[in-house]
Amino acid sequence: MNRIPGRGGAPASAPDRSLLGVALHALGATVSWSAGLGAVESLRPRLERTNFHGRAVSLRGGIGAAAGAVAAGSRAGHFLRDPAGRGSRRVTMAALVATTAAGAAGLADDLDAGAHDGGTPAKGLAGHLGALARGRVTTGVLKIAVIGSGALVSGVLLARCRGPVSGGRGPVPTAVDAVTSAVTIAAWANVHNLLDLRPGRALKTAALLSGCLLADRREGTEAGRALAAGALGVVVAALPEDLLEDTMLGDTGANAVGALVGTALAAHPGRTVRVLAALAGTALVLASERVSFTRVIARTPVLAALDGLGRHAS
Repeated sequence: MNRIPGRGGAPASAPDRSLLGVALHALGATVSWSAGLGAVESLRPRLERTNFHGRAVSLRGGIGAAAGAVAAGSRAGHFLRDPAGRGSRRVTMAALVATTAAGAAGLADDLDAGAHDGGTPAKGLAGHLGALARGRVTTGVLKIAVIGSGALVSGVLLARCRGPVSGGRGPVPTAVDAVTSAVTIAAWANVHNLLDLRPGRALKTAALLSGCLLADRREGTEAGRALAAGALGVVVAALPEDLLEDTMLGDTGANAVGALVGTALAAHPGRTVRVLAALAGTALVLASERVSFTRVIARTPVLAALDGLGRHAS
């Protein structure tokens, strides 16, 4: 088990207080950004979109969620403690790079609204890559490049965190670790965006994954738990308005929150967990090219019940 340096012999209650601090920091950033944007009258038309019910919703919720994800990343390093402070800084930088890249790429796509995608907008991973092969650069291609680059940088940072505590690994194991982490971050950023077709769905997914990570209190899980706490802070702040269909995550919020959750998974000390997270995320992205997640959820009673929890009936 290759772990990221943690808090050593800190009192049992101190980590819990620190986790709460990360969550509250993310919650506060989410609420303040969303409310602040909502108070600017001139921005309202620019941020207004129509959802699947035909209701007018605002992208301010997604921008707020992205701000909360970045804030969580900036705070997570305070939960860690290692002798030189390098582990804490690298975790912080990994989360900041991943969430900022994902949020910025999503915002560009949301604000563009397909204006530069041509008369026949590309859909899905295959559609955007196909458009690129024909010489057309879509906003989807931009997202793949920016989110992928951010995920790779973050993966390298996390892999280097694990190097010192695993006896100084060679270049090949470190490279494999970095790529696995990068795939995990990029894939889950995309998965959350793919799930953001109904109110609350992506945020509920983030909450479930983050809850699982928080429940793992083994040594070395501090980084992932801190980032998961931040993700839960974003969920608590953003979910009510998302379910009420006052706001929406859009690509901005879904990608950023997904990148935060992906970074939390990639920070897990267990190699098996990281590999499974990378494989599961990739499998879901590829499956989305042929399978409708909405139909699968509707046909599965347990998933349908969770999906509809707290949402408008029509």
